[in-house]
Amino acid sequence: MGVAISDILVKHETKLKDHKGERVSIDGYNIIYQFLSSIRQPDGTALMDHNGHVTSHLSGLFYRTMNLIEAGIKPIYVFDGKPSVLKNRTIEERRLIKEKAKIELEEAIAAGEQEKIRSLSSRINYISKDMVDESIELLNSMGIPSVTAPSEGEAFASAMCLQGLVNGVVSQDYDCLLFGAPTVYRNFTLFGRRKVPGRSIYVNVSPEVIYLRENLETLGTTREQLIYIGIMVGTDFNKGLKKVGAKTALKLIKKYGDIHSVLKERNETIDNLDEVIELFMNKLDVSKVDISLRKPDREKILHFLCDKHDFSPERIIPYIETLESSFGNLSQSSLDIFGTDN
Repeated sequence: MGVAISDILVKHETKLKDHKGERVSIDGYNIIYQFLSSIRQPDGTALMDHNGHVTSHLSGLFYRTMNLIEAGIKPIYVFDGKPSVLKNRTIEERRLIKEKAKIELEEAIAAGEQEKIRSLSSRINYISKDMVDESIELLNSMGIPSVTAPSEGEAFASAMCLQGLVNGVVSQDYDCLLFGAPTVYRNFTLFGRRKVPGRSIYVNVSPEVIYLRENLETLGTTREQLIYIGIMVGTDFNKGLKKVGAKTALKLIKKYGDIHSVLKERNETIDNLDEVIELFMNKLDVSKVDISLRKPDREKILHFLCDKHDFSPERIIPYIETLESSFGNLSQSSLDIFGTDN
């Protein structure tokens, strides 16, 4: 879901080729969810192998990662660990939304409403432990590093950027800015012509870059005040104030300075406020993260994708060859920018 502060942010269109030689940390859960939502068959159902096993996430992970590799970008995927207890409300809300969508889907199927079936099918996505394990197995066979965070993946990915291990964070959510990521990349794995959910129209989606410092200067706020704005709007860890969007939250912070003064003036409260602020401000230790590329294993990739999940060898092999030929160049570019791999 993420925090809805898009309306007050400065964003810049960019191209993958402009980031050649960079390292990026990728919010794994966020991106896999996007793959499950967007990579679908014409009837709206997920891609599957002959055993009925969902493969949309594997397709997205392989081909979109190769897009980054071909552009000379080195990805490091970061997956969620144990979710914060502050996220329990959001998790339950998402579960209820999906249950409601499942009921509506059954009704749409019974009524033969094809467009509604496609729309609802794309919204009912569950990221299982098996999906995460499969994703990590695929990345390992490709030689792409992955990390399991102690808790929130986007927080850890942001810390990697804040502490200089990577150049930017790839995520569709703006929460990474609240976690302190200096540079956030959106649409880096999902770009091109995309269908608008529930509508028969298409839009062009381009990669974009958001700089935290530029936005703080433009808004005239500190990072902590940006966190206050996000909290007032609502995050995955707290319910926002009623009828307060990003622009209103910004005005309130500019007027009163901090969230405690805003709440006092409005005679309102936010549950677990101090804990939520601390969660966004907490400095995570990323010093032991291994971000070194490894040589891709051709046989493991072929066995995993083609033998187990029915991918076409004719399509996969050229990408493996590209991956193999890119390995040396990517390793050297990492050394050039950061000294040595951890």
